[in-house]
This record gives sequence, structure tokens and C-alpha cells, in this order.
Amino acid sequence: MTIAAVPGPVRFARYAYGPNRLGYCGPDAADELLGEAAEGGDLRRIRELATGFEGAWPYLELIARSNGIADPLDERVVEAYWLGGNLLEGVPAPTFSASVETRFKPRVGAGAWRWLATKAPDGAHPVHAFHVLDVFPVTGLLRGEASGDVLTTIDSCRIRWGTVRDRVGGDLLVDAVPLEWSDGKLRLGVPRPETIRGWQDGLGFVGTAGAGDVVAIHWDWACERLDARQVATLKAWTARELAVANTTI
Repeated sequence: MTIAAVPGPVRFARYAYGPNRLGYCGPDAADELLGEAAEGGDLRRIRELATGFEGAWPYLELIARSNGIADPLDERVVEAYWLGGNLLEGVPAPTFSASVETRFKPRVGAGAWRWLATKAPDGAHPVHAFHVLDVFPVTGLLRGEASGDVLTTIDSCRIRWGTVRDRVGGDLLVDAVPLEWSDGKLRLGVPRPETIRGWQDGLGFVGTAGAGDVVAIHWDWACERLDARQVATLKAWTARELAVANTTI
């Protein structure tokens, strides 16, 4: 399957839209973000909006700077942050540790910080899965409010993959792989049917996705179709970050 490349800012917006439309992160501009990301519109405007994503933007800057890439929204940087990739290996562990300390130590208690401080030395990287699996359980916050069901929240917030069964109106029925508890640890479960949003008012990011296609999912939204390489990358980096998270659960 050949998937058309899109500019880095557009790709960032396609992943960022899911939580933004629910009011969890980024500027209050969901309708604008959808339009620009669906149609590949004003890249300058997407860049302006991207800097308002207080969770993601510092990671993008860190990945880009550590790899000598001038643009935090370079397509390679965007993919590394959302899905994983070799650029993450270019971020030295001490540099990542310092970034985590600057950003999150003031927000957590001493006990929680001792837990989070071990992550970069233990092999964590500045990929979205790290933020979801390790930072969120410590801070426990979405826009400053406590979350009730942490497992459900982190499972929705992580970038998941799902194989499309069918399209039903603006929705996609997919077999998605969930997170679950097992003997006090997190693991990936067996695929299960789930209905996700693919289009809003005719606008979406997955083209003519149909049965057999694999899509990336953020919250309840289909972000893009994935090729075999991207699926393998996402699975591998999810497994890596799960292993790091489980060392202190």
C-alpha cells in the first residue's frame, strides 16, 4: 500500500486534533485545526497552533534540536514523536532527563519525582508513548483536572493502531489493540471491535480507508492510514515504553 506523504505540520495536526476537539490540550481552535489538517491548508497557521500544544511542542523541539534539524515540524520529527523512530535515539539520555526535570519536577511531589526521574536512565525516550504511560500517571492531569479512570484515559490518549472492518457513515469499525492490567503490570491485549470517528462534516484524514487498512487512533479519532513499516514502528516503540513504565508500576 502506498500512502501519499503530507507536510510535517499537517501530519502533526492530524494527530493533535483528537484530544484538541475534546478540549484536552492545545488552543481552542478545533474546527480550524480540522479544516487545515484535512485539506492541507495554511501551513503557517498550523505552525502557530502547534506551538500552543504545551505537551507535545517541547518534545518536538527536543527531538529536532538533538538531531540537528532546524524545524520541529519536520516530517521526520513529527513521525518520531507520535509513532517512534530512529531520531529518538539521537536524544542523549542526560539531555532528556534534564528536559523532563525542568518540565515536570515542579508539578509533582518528591516521591513521584523520584519515580519519574528514573525513566530516561532506564531507557525512556521523548516519544508520545512515554508522555502517556509515564508522565500522565504521575501528574494525573488533563488541563489541570484530575482524571478518574487512569487506565481508560491513558489507553485513549496513547497512539493506538486498528484494522478497519467497515465504514459506517462518518465512523470506522476497527479491531483495535487495548491496554489492560495483568498481574499488576500493563500489557497489550487482544484486538477488540471499536467504533472511532473518521470524518466530521465530510472532513477527515484517512481518505478512502476501508476494510483491511490499518489506521492510527488518538482518543476516538482516526489520524492517518499506516503502512507496514509505520505499524511495525508504532508497535515496537509502544512495547519499549511499556517495558520502561512497568519497572515502576
